[in-house]
Amino acid sequence: MGISRVAVDKINSRVMLVLTVFATVTIFFMMIGLFFKSLPVLRDHSLTGMLFSSDWSPLKGKFGMWPYILSTLWVTAVAITLSVPLCILTAIYLSEYADKRILKIANPFLDILAGLPSVIYGVWGILMIIPLVRDFIAPTFGMESTGYSILTGGLVLSVMVFPIIIHILIDVFKTIPQDLRDASLALGATKWQTIKFVVLRKSLTGIISAVVLGLSRAFGETLAVLMVVGNVVNVPKSVFDPAYPLQALIANNYGEMLSIPMYDSALMFAALVLFMIIFFFNAISRYILMQLEKSSQ
Repeated sequence: MGISRVAVDKINSRVMLVLTVFATVTIFFMMIGLFFKSLPVLRDHSLTGMLFSSDWSPLKGKFGMWPYILSTLWVTAVAITLSVPLCILTAIYLSEYADKRILKIANPFLDILAGLPSVIYGVWGILMIIPLVRDFIAPTFGMESTGYSILTGGLVLSVMVFPIIIHILIDVFKTIPQDLRDASLALGATKWQTIKFVVLRKSLTGIISAVVLGLSRAFGETLAVLMVVGNVVNVPKSVFDPAYPLQALIANNYGEMLSIPMYDSALMFAALVLFMIIFFFNAISRYILMQLEKSSQ
C-alpha cells in the first residue's frame, strides 16, 4: 500500500506540473499568435504611428489607435475608482460587523451578480444608468451628455467587478487570526481602529491581489461596455464624453473585415495591445506584491 501511495503521489504531482506548464505556455502562445497575425500591419506602419495617432481610416490604410487605447484606460480607471472603496467597505462590514445570517443572505446575491451575462448588465445600463447620467449626474456638474459616456461604462463595469473583489476580500479578512483582533481590543483600541491598523494592514497584499483580479475582469469585459459607452471615435477629455474602447473595436468589426487583410491585421494588433496592457498592469501589481512581502519579512 505504501508503494502504491508513493506512485500515485508521483503521478498526481507530474499531472499537476504538466497542467501548470500548459496553462503558462498557453499565455505565451496567445501572445505569439497575435503578434504573427499583426505582422502585416506592423510591416507597413510604424508602431508609434499606430499607437499615438488618432486617425482611424481603415479604407485609407490609416490605423491610429490612440482614441481606443485612451478610452479603454478611462473606462477601466473609472470602474476601479468607483468599485474598490465600496468593495473594501462592503467586505469589512460583511466580515467584521454583519451577523452571520446577513452574510448567508448576501453571498447568494453576490453569486447571482457574478453569474449574470454581460448583456443583462448592458441592458440595465441602457435602461437605468444612461438616463441617470444624462438627466441628473451630468447637469449637476454643468455638463451636457447623451448618457452614452465613459462614466456610464465605468458605472456598469464597477457593478460587474463587485462580486469578484468582495468575495476575495472577505476570504482575505478571514485569514487574519482572531488573536490579533483580540490583542488589539485588549489594549484599548476600538473596533474600527482594530480593523484599520490590524486587519487592513495585514491584508494589504490580499487587497492588492483582489484589485488586480477586478482590474483584469474590467479590461476583459466587452458586451456591456460596448452597449453603453457610445462607440464614438474621439480622444476623451472628460468622463461625460463618449468613448470607443479596444474591446468594442474588436467586437464590432472582427469577422466583417476578414476580406481586408490589412484591416484584419490591425484588429489583431488591437487585440495584442489590449493583451499587453493587461499583462503590464499585472506585472506591476506582482512587483508591488513582491516588494510588500519582502518588507513584511
